[in-house]
Amino acid sequence: MGNKPLHRSRNDRVLAGVCGGLAAWLGWSSTLVRVLYVVISIFSAAFPGIIVYLILWLVMPKAQS
Repeated sequence: MGNKPLHRSRNDRVLAGVCGGLAAWLGWSSTLVRVLYVVISIFSAAFPGIIVYLILWLVMPKAQS
């Protein structure tokens, strides 16, 4: 975390780069972040997870390079 800004990833992306950006910001593996996101979404009846992803897609700026 530290001083690194939170951005959507341009390179490590499956859909919009949200999980890749979160993984880079946290210093974690992007696969781990994606798996955790899916598991948390399933246990929360999936609908809130989809809404959160869409909000992050709109709110998080895309990385410059």
